[in-house]
Amino acid sequence: MMEAFKKLDSTAASLQVANIDTDQIIPARFLKTPRSTNHGEFLFHDIRRNSSGELDPNFILNTPENKQTQILVADTNFGCGSSRESAVYALFDAGIRCVIAPSFGDIFYNNSIKNGLLPIELDRNEIEDIWQILKTANNTRIEVDLKNQTIHLPNGKNINFQIDPFRKQTLIEGMDDIDLTLKYRQLIEDHETSNAVERPWICLLYTSDAADEGLCVDLGRRRIIKKKN
Repeated sequence: MMEAFKKLDSTAASLQVANIDTDQIIPARFLKTPRSTNHGEFLFHDIRRNSSGELDPNFILNTPENKQTQILVADTNFGCGSSRESAVYALFDAGIRCVIAPSFGDIFYNNSIKNGLLPIELDRNEIEDIWQILKTANNTRIEVDLKNQTIHLPNGKNINFQIDPFRKQTLIEGMDDIDLTLKYRQLIEDHETSNAVERPWICLLYTSDAADEGLCVDLGRRRIIKKKN
């Protein structure tokens, strides 16, 4: 079960660079890394370092005040490029729980929802207002309230945002695709049982060469014993 998202209160960092693609978020050479590994260490690996390979102190996420930030206020077309889900892993493992931007790469947007990271689309004028507020305010804390679909800014201003109701609910409940399927586990099992009675010939599909090479094929509550040659 993925981590639920309901309300987030955190410092926010401005990344004012358009078209940040997934290769910039996590370079391709790290894609073979197992999911069990902390992908956060690969986040913006190349662009947050200088030519000598050392961390650039001027990169926004390298500054002391933003090392623990959980909200990124980005620019247009964030997460474009390839479909690598590892881009979301890198952000999530680095502690980022919400990205606010004028637009996102479609696949990145969907991958974010499925992994408990909230992507918020706002008009560019609103994004620029947030950048300015973060630059001039005494603090850079932002509160994101998913239930009420509001962003509370340091100067007291509130901004409303839109999100698909179904996606909103999966984030609030912390349910990924597997969890959603398991919600209907009993219905699925009941269907399998009744289907075996009503259409027993369906089992013949599993006796083809594509079936398991063992002596039997296990179909949940049904088991087909295969004849030896």
